[in-house]
Amino acid sequence: MEANELIVCRDVSLGYEGQALLTHLDLTIHAGDYLCVVGENGSGKSTLMRALLGLLAPLSGEIARAGELKAGAIGYLPQQTRAQKDFPATVSEVVLSGCLNRKGLHFFYSSVEKSEALMNMGKLGILELKDRCYRELSGGQQQRVLLARALCAARKLLILDEPITGLDPAAAQDLYKTLTYLNEREGMAIVMVTHDLKAALQGARTVLHIGRNSVFHGTAQEYLHSPEGRRFGKEAQG
Repeated sequence: MEANELIVCRDVSLGYEGQALLTHLDLTIHAGDYLCVVGENGSGKSTLMRALLGLLAPLSGEIARAGELKAGAIGYLPQQTRAQKDFPATVSEVVLSGCLNRKGLHFFYSSVEKSEALMNMGKLGILELKDRCYRELSGGQQQRVLLARALCAARKLLILDEPITGLDPAAAQDLYKTLTYLNEREGMAIVMVTHDLKAALQGARTVLHIGRNSVFHGTAQEYLHSPEGRRFGKEAQG
């Protein structure tokens, strides 16, 4: 792998019980990338996210990861379930739990980890909420807490699966602005699955469209002029 490559997929096929959902995928995620993954329901987007996280082995092909990612140093923001929204913990406890991957056999959080959690809460504008109960927060506030948690785990890469689901338009726009800040100012690579095509094309540098019979990977501008982009754009708007 080259120095700026974080994850490289070489001729990868993904699926379950020997049945492939996605075949012959070649994809490289570089440091500082902002990649949006779009496509029809059931095309394999969430399956790809699981594979990038190392939770699903490919049916064929190879997924190579940079050494710094092999220790689990990827921030992940999954789709929230109802049970997670009612989680009875303080904001600080939720954010700090993002450090669990690197704790090893240590039981208590270190002062460095606590400082990092406070820094990430401050970065996302939720420091004043640190002693509040997570389940009492609005949907937008909860997403910021989960993003701060993901940042505690991340070093160079954030993976997000439909992060604006359930958010009102203002909260969704706020989240996109935060992601742009993290990407442009902090150098964090972002891979995001989304159905919000308009916002995705505003923020993304590159787009991966997973269709049932085709895969497109290129710049956002190239995607707009591709058969997949024109067709999917009409479907998303109508």
